[in-house]
Amino acid sequence: MSFGELEGGLQPLDGGWSGETFLADAGGDRSVVRVFADPRHHPQAAEIHEALHRLVRGLVPIPEVLEVRRADPAAGTPALLVTEFVEGVRGDLLLPTLDETALATLGRGLGQLAGTLAGMPFLTAGTFADGDLRVDAFALDLTEWVESHAERLAWAPEDLDALRDAAADAQYLLDPVSRVSLVHSDLNPKNLIIAPESLQVRAVLDWEFAHAGSPFTDLGNLLRFERDAAYVSAVLEGYVAMRGGSADQVLDLARSADLVALVELAARRTANPVAARAHDLLLAIARSGDLHATADQ
Repeated sequence: MSFGELEGGLQPLDGGWSGETFLADAGGDRSVVRVFADPRHHPQAAEIHEALHRLVRGLVPIPEVLEVRRADPAAGTPALLVTEFVEGVRGDLLLPTLDETALATLGRGLGQLAGTLAGMPFLTAGTFADGDLRVDAFALDLTEWVESHAERLAWAPEDLDALRDAAADAQYLLDPVSRVSLVHSDLNPKNLIIAPESLQVRAVLDWEFAHAGSPFTDLGNLLRFERDAAYVSAVLEGYVAMRGGSADQVLDLARSADLVALVELAARRTANPVAARAHDLLLAIARSGDLHATADQ
């Protein structure tokens, strides 16, 4: 089947990266087709995705890969990754409907999920270079990260100085953490398919930004905007049960690690509502000097 024929039978799915995720239905057999057409994708993005699926299968709930097609520049067809369709509800749609008891149940499961990913070790931090998950190493310092985004943030000098101080404090907390793990890097409710009755995670989606990095990054992502006390406590309980430590210490490290994403998102705050929300949260953190600040403070 040609790409053109396949494309004609695809239905766009909400939440797809750059509109590149589609539902395919062939005689009642549904699958999800991820198209890597945007030139910003890594040249081996489909192969890296497939390798990550193999890496975590049996440890993390993930859709089965049905087919991988490499890009064919001569024919003008992009790379494809076809996976099974997993029934359930997206987490961002389910969370607002849950009471505190259900939030705690789900939160513990998500904390355990983040803890499982944080327990999958790599020797070096970096991005994945190919389908063998070879790592292109990088070293990231939060203070330098802030400086590299300062112009795009376009903040008042006093706010930038306050952010520099917050970044230095966060880096001080992160410096003793030498261990590197697999990081999904977009582990938030919109990328989780959940069974609404049991509140079990049925699939973790969209590994576009996965890399080897801090074992606290995914936890920080899970807790970035969700501040309900029952949910936060349960997520921390689940994570600590997997990886140890105290809830307060782990939360400090998670908020510190999440500054990397907050700075990057805030620097492009006009791109989408999530980036705008991250900008407001980062500004609140800078002005208060508190990693646990909220945007409405």
